[in-house]
Amino acid sequence: MQQVFGRNSLWDQLPLSAVSRKSGYHWFVVFTVCIGAFMAALDASIVNIALPALQQQFHIGMNAVEWVSLVYLLTLASLIVTFGRIADMFGRRWMYASGFLVFMISSFLCGASTDLSALLLWRVFQAVGAAMLQANSVAIITAITPSGDRGKAIGIQASAQGIGLTLGPALGGAILTYFDWRWLFFVNIPIGIIGTILAFLLLPKDKAKSSSRHFDYWGFLFLTPSLIGLIYVLNMGTKQGWTSPSILLCIVMAFIGFAGFVREELRCKAPLVDFALFRNSSFTYGNITGVLSFTIMYAVLLLTPYFIESILHVTTITSGLILTIIPLGMTLFTPISGMIADKFGIRVPTVIGMSFASTGCLLLGFIGGNYTYILLIAGLFLLGVGMGTFTPPNNSSVMGSAPSSRLGVAGGILNMARTFGMGFGVTFGGLFYQLFFSLNTQVHKTGEQVMISAFRYTYFTMTLLGIAALIISATRKQTNQPYPDFFIGEGI
Repeated sequence: MQQVFGRNSLWDQLPLSAVSRKSGYHWFVVFTVCIGAFMAALDASIVNIALPALQQQFHIGMNAVEWVSLVYLLTLASLIVTFGRIADMFGRRWMYASGFLVFMISSFLCGASTDLSALLLWRVFQAVGAAMLQANSVAIITAITPSGDRGKAIGIQASAQGIGLTLGPALGGAILTYFDWRWLFFVNIPIGIIGTILAFLLLPKDKAKSSSRHFDYWGFLFLTPSLIGLIYVLNMGTKQGWTSPSILLCIVMAFIGFAGFVREELRCKAPLVDFALFRNSSFTYGNITGVLSFTIMYAVLLLTPYFIESILHVTTITSGLILTIIPLGMTLFTPISGMIADKFGIRVPTVIGMSFASTGCLLLGFIGGNYTYILLIAGLFLLGVGMGTFTPPNNSSVMGSAPSSRLGVAGGILNMARTFGMGFGVTFGGLFYQLFFSLNTQVHKTGEQVMISAFRYTYFTMTLLGIAALIISATRKQTNQPYPDFFIGEGI
């Protein structure tokens, strides 16, 4: 892109010197990145509300309309690590700015779609834009923010995601009340315009890259189908049946693709994913605990609406309001956690965070009897507080353990761990509930008692996962600073 604009082009004269020379310039960059984080989170939480309306609009079944969400997730999961590698090779600034542009244009085209096929096509391009943003967001913050503020900065970015997740259901409901489903996509346009302009004007220059720009095409060709197969299995295995032909085909595709990918990466001189990153315990344990934490949260997000509506018999609107307690807790505590990490290191806030999250799941395990509403609200809030306290320092430790030349790939793997956690949470939450439901049918006589017991034991299982993540966090190496300064002032 820099070659297209020319050596002495306007692009090369950016960012605005009046801003970039300020002592707190990195906060302008963090604010710009937060717009992308907010937009992507808002879109993720708002689209699911549109599925019933889309089903009626296009006269299709639930199995077909689910692809509106699934095709987005599959595309995002398959490209995020690849875009991280490309950004490491050619620059993060142009990719992040272009990601805003792609996301905004495709959002407009999604809203203008006249049939399901067109909507699915533009959802793919929307996911491409989201992958370009997510593969670079944490990497840009890590590169430009001084180490004394970096935990706080990553916490603010996580808080922006939490705000997007919180506003999504309420905003989506309001839009569907007064407008039609198309405006759920059009709402991204003004946010995208602001983000695109700020990205071009404020993001720092790309650091001069190495002359070696070999891209691992074979690694990409092996990794993409393996990720698509795995994410599809995690999201559709329970619905379609674990022995259905499509699920078995995806399992085989994922296994063969991953085996070929590992073989290729060990042989390649410039691999797509450098396995040396996993030799660092902070990187490895950070991603493992990241998977566990999102598994817990999304299992709870899957099960709790069913409990609220089937046991407590409240309206869908009330159920949605209760569920906003989780992102509310995350939003409030992510900046605080980042500041704690900057002052005391990584281990303290990650241990505190997983302690809160585990306690929240434990409280949820006692719902269904006396004080159900109190336990439900307290449990969801503690889970949100725990996730908000745990995530920023954990992300900090992962990014801080990667060399500057691999920040994009590290950020892609970090986001991939989150995606896997989401898939595992949905899959295992459903599987454990079904397992405990079957076991309890032999003990309880009424259907409601069976359901309550199944919910309880599943929440207790999530508590055990939280304790496992807590133990891993407690045994991690303590650091006074989350990570070193890489190249502050030299670009990203």
